[in-house]
Amino acid sequence: MLDAAERSGYAIPYSCRKGVCSSCEGALDAGCLDVRGWGMSQGPQSGVLFCQARPSTDTSITPKRITKQDRVIRKTLTAKVHRITRPSPDVAVVQLRLPTGVRAKFAAGQYLKVFLDDGDSRNYSMANPPHENDGVQLHIRRVQGGRFSDEVLGGLEKGTRLRIELPYGEFSLNPDSDRPVIFVASGTGFAPVKSIIEDHLKRGGERSVHLYWGARGQGDIYLPELPEKWASDPGRVSFTPVLSHPAEDWTGRTGLVHRAVLEDYANLSDHEVYACGSPAMTSAAREDFVHEAGLAPDNFYCDAFVASGEPVVTA
Repeated sequence: MLDAAERSGYAIPYSCRKGVCSSCEGALDAGCLDVRGWGMSQGPQSGVLFCQARPSTDTSITPKRITKQDRVIRKTLTAKVHRITRPSPDVAVVQLRLPTGVRAKFAAGQYLKVFLDDGDSRNYSMANPPHENDGVQLHIRRVQGGRFSDEVLGGLEKGTRLRIELPYGEFSLNPDSDRPVIFVASGTGFAPVKSIIEDHLKRGGERSVHLYWGARGQGDIYLPELPEKWASDPGRVSFTPVLSHPAEDWTGRTGLVHRAVLEDYANLSDHEVYACGSPAMTSAAREDFVHEAGLAPDNFYCDAFVASGEPVVTA
């Protein structure tokens, strides 16, 4: 259903495409869908994940959000590894260079696919802003048992070629809003947030931005100097790191990152929230922000990172 909407010039927000994040949820009003994990479903009913649904008849649907858009043009390219840095033991920042004369066209917050030799693929958000388009930057967290992070990442070196396809995703700043923005990132969920904030600053955006970055330990806030630099310009970006398992000498905020937001913002009715990271965090944030702080469900935007070794929820 997502692909059919896209071919027709419409965008239904999505993220994981694995039936986990619920970004593409909506209602089936009429017709019949083959929904992965459910079998055949015939309308009307709510709670359908359109990334898991294939129409078997003419259908009528009501997504939670849908917008008109130009037809998406994706490119499959062969990129070269230009540089790899490891700002923490479990995270690699990989800078890819595109072929000479080729530019990556994408919106801040989108992701790409990296193809493995057998045709399987992994999704990674582009951490660079769109104006830096002669290459792409990926933040890759090592996942125990992950095919790419365990088997491929260790063998990457300068000059290694990777086949990629881009762009994908709808996790982008709403251009038609002037509401204050709260970003909630966990782990490498910082990557698309970095792209969005740098693009926002480059464009001279006037919306206030508050970034909460959650991690287990201080070393897992793997690029602290960037948000600290953004926050050094008063009135543009506020930055709050939150650790769930801090060392004894940590003097900052502790606990679950989304609960830190609620401690600071009892009323979120006038805000937009963009949450990126583990499905557990994004799901808890959506639930608590809506029910405890009055956030409008349509003002919650989500990009859930589903690791290759994690189970996929389809029902």
